[in-house]
Amino acid sequence: MRITIFGSGYVGLVTGACMAEMGNHVVCYDIDADKIARLNNGEVPIYEPGLDAYIERNRESGRLEFTTDVKKAVDHGLFQFISVGTPPDEDGSADLQHVLAVARAIGENMDEYRIIVDKSTVPVGTADKVKAEIQKSLDGRSKTIEFDVVSNPEFLKEGAAIGDFMKPDRIVVGTDNPRTTELLKSLYEPFNRNHDRVISMDIRSAELTKYAANAMLATKISFMNELANLAERFGADIENVRLGIGSDPRIGYHFIYPGAGYGGSCFPKDVQALAKSAADAGYDAALLNAVEEVNLRQKRRIFQKIQAHYDDDLQGKTIAMWGLSFKPNTDDMRAAPSRVIMEALWEAGASVRAYDPEAMEEAARIYPEQEGLTLCDTAYGALDGCDALVIITEWQEFRSPDFERVKEVLSDPVIFDGRNLYDPMQLQAMGLRYYAIGRSNDDSAASNNYRRRKTDRVDS
Repeated sequence: MRITIFGSGYVGLVTGACMAEMGNHVVCYDIDADKIARLNNGEVPIYEPGLDAYIERNRESGRLEFTTDVKKAVDHGLFQFISVGTPPDEDGSADLQHVLAVARAIGENMDEYRIIVDKSTVPVGTADKVKAEIQKSLDGRSKTIEFDVVSNPEFLKEGAAIGDFMKPDRIVVGTDNPRTTELLKSLYEPFNRNHDRVISMDIRSAELTKYAANAMLATKISFMNELANLAERFGADIENVRLGIGSDPRIGYHFIYPGAGYGGSCFPKDVQALAKSAADAGYDAALLNAVEEVNLRQKRRIFQKIQAHYDDDLQGKTIAMWGLSFKPNTDDMRAAPSRVIMEALWEAGASVRAYDPEAMEEAARIYPEQEGLTLCDTAYGALDGCDALVIITEWQEFRSPDFERVKEVLSDPVIFDGRNLYDPMQLQAMGLRYYAIGRSNDDSAASNNYRRRKTDRVDS
């Protein structure tokens, strides 16, 4: 089939590459000429495991093209996927200007029937706005051309997006007529061979399904982080609690790991957008607002532990940080806990030496010439001249470090672990101070100084 993808970012590139992998002829459009030039030269502007190989293979075969020619893009595909960004506006709502700009471009250039597929994460009712925008453009051209707008939300995890697309858990299709449903089923047939994964529904339900999925996962994370903070106060160990509740199949083990808070391009934005949509509809979504509030507070927990350990005096301290991306297997630092912690450390007078396997270029882009930030080539290189180590992202290479080497290099042998990677008793036996999230046998519980202060800090 002939497919056009508007937007050559994360969702657009994964969608285009995977569709081309199945033999479709895909054209990816973007207004960013530099990005398109890089893609045509074989450079992939984002890090996603396996994506570069998919793009290279299909570009060389001629099944995947990249262009800035909007007329070519609209003329090419029966299916016109809208996969552009919907960043949060100042009030938390999703900014639809890029989505509606694509809709206008399609309406201004289409000459025959097209199926417009909303792949971007958008508020309920966006398909109606896209349809109205296209119709307005057609009316301005005095053209009568049939088209359909459908919702087909993506459910891709950064770091595992290729597998998610090629072997999906579900394929949600929101349409308002049976013909379009059947056409979309035909499009997704190669991804649907084992058993039928297509869940067809009305358009507004499909739009809400995407927000509901992300809000549910974010809720589980914030709930576990809330429990972890309670565990510290009660002298319980959140890791034992996690095992105890995760064994219940009604709860399960997914997304119940306490940590430094969620980040990335989806959960923070989508929880805020859904809460704003609820408010616009006259409903106070108290739970959604609480999920976001807990997460914002949780991003400061590790900093609060550092601050308490050093008795509120971080001036002149140098902190090593392992991990900058919001999760492993991506270079994405959008809304990452690392940013909150680094900025708090700088404000308190400390410096940071940081290492991440993939996010170093992104960190340099976000913090160009940042005073107090040194980006290091290796994890152990980041320890040089540092007082303490902070772990923010659970990359594989951080899971079993040489603790004796860490202890030897740090001037103050202390680790602040935002992902609960290590055994507190083991580290204490090796002479390392260890602060984790919700662990009863780490130094959060053992330090009288910290226990004296934590009641004041936990809600700050």
